[in-house]
Amino acid sequence: MADMHPTQPLHASDGPTGGTVDRTALDEAVEFTSGLIRIDTTNRGGGDCRERPAAEYVAERLAATGLEPVLLERTPGRTNVVARIEGSDPSADALLVHGHLDVVPAEAADWSVDPFSGEVRDGVVWGRGAVDMKNMDAMVLAVVRAWARTGTKPRRDIVIAYTADEEDSAVDGSGFLADHHPDLFEGCTEGISESGAFTLHTGPGRSLYPIAAGERGTAWLKLTAHGTAGHGSKPNRANAVTRLAAAVARIGAHEWPVRLTGTVTACLTQLAALQGLSVDPRARDFDLDGLLGKLGPAAGLAEATLRNSANPTMFTAGYKLNVIPEHATAYVDGRILPGGEAEFIETLDELTGPDVRWEFHHREVALEAPVTGRTYGILRESVEHFDPEGHVVPFCMAGGTDAKQFSRLGITGYGFSPLKLPPGYDYWSLFHGVDERVPVDALHFGVRVLDRALRTL
Repeated sequence: MADMHPTQPLHASDGPTGGTVDRTALDEAVEFTSGLIRIDTTNRGGGDCRERPAAEYVAERLAATGLEPVLLERTPGRTNVVARIEGSDPSADALLVHGHLDVVPAEAADWSVDPFSGEVRDGVVWGRGAVDMKNMDAMVLAVVRAWARTGTKPRRDIVIAYTADEEDSAVDGSGFLADHHPDLFEGCTEGISESGAFTLHTGPGRSLYPIAAGERGTAWLKLTAHGTAGHGSKPNRANAVTRLAAAVARIGAHEWPVRLTGTVTACLTQLAALQGLSVDPRARDFDLDGLLGKLGPAAGLAEATLRNSANPTMFTAGYKLNVIPEHATAYVDGRILPGGEAEFIETLDELTGPDVRWEFHHREVALEAPVTGRTYGILRESVEHFDPEGHVVPFCMAGGTDAKQFSRLGITGYGFSPLKLPPGYDYWSLFHGVDERVPVDALHFGVRVLDRALRTL
């Protein structure tokens, strides 16, 4: 078990709610981020991953606080960790705080440093997972340990979950937990996790903190064309490759219509207000393209979630150059807006046509969370308390997180892993990108914000 460090008070900057963050918590956020990066949990898909060493790392440090973490596996080595912090009010709804332990692959030759070194250099932590999302895993761990040192007890139960397999299908991670261990999440009505509350610099002196209050649904598709096998030298009007290629081309070229969800509408309205513009996205004469042109870099918060989408990604056919195959297969990465599934299905039926069959290869729901009310308000206030010049806005994620699987248990999810990033730091490009890294100061900011948010919630 890891030893607990003595409390070293930092300062009273956390405000009237009585912050519990000390120097040890700040140091541990950096230490744990680096330590988790050094544990290679690359998820190559198809079950090729082993999260257990990272799961044992966080479980040991949770256990040192007096908690009783449970390690759970659907598949040997694909380990999840769940622990519950008891609150002072047994009648209050519980809160889920979750993060995944796996990371996407990294090609070492492309990096400036060893992607699994966890190197801390010039005030920056380098390595795969520094942003997605071992930083958040580490910050949560640091906050929990700070609470143990100071005897802090939250009002409501808080369930901490570290999951496997988020970077693939989640069948060994959050899907397994939600389907087979729902009792561990009893009472949880809300959850927070990755991809929100990071700094987005949109102009001189202007910084945004987008909080994710929605996710497009996942619709990974498998397309299959059947035809007549034959010699490559002869005409063939039932060529499976030709049929599939035509369908894939139609899908790739399709222009999906704009469909403004509640989250995206709120995002656009608030971004416009920050520019001094008053707009009504629901109005008949609303000029969407005109507004996006005035928003500058901030437009990126909405552009990817204005529509459903379907992008062809893989194509497989044939076994010999002069043989026309009987079958051809392709895969498409589809994403569906909240409320957009019927339109998506109808459109795919039209685009694929009579000669190509399509099916869901992997399917998860779209999500929306309220952007008014107490919970969102607390998340917003917690960020703005530590950066009064920053502006919090809601946005919808183009992709998805483990919040989809946990929604099966009636848990409403927000993307909230706070980081204060300096100008020129492109958060989006670091996600799954080369030279992924996070400033030490950003981790310190995140620990303070998480501490305040979780205690206030």
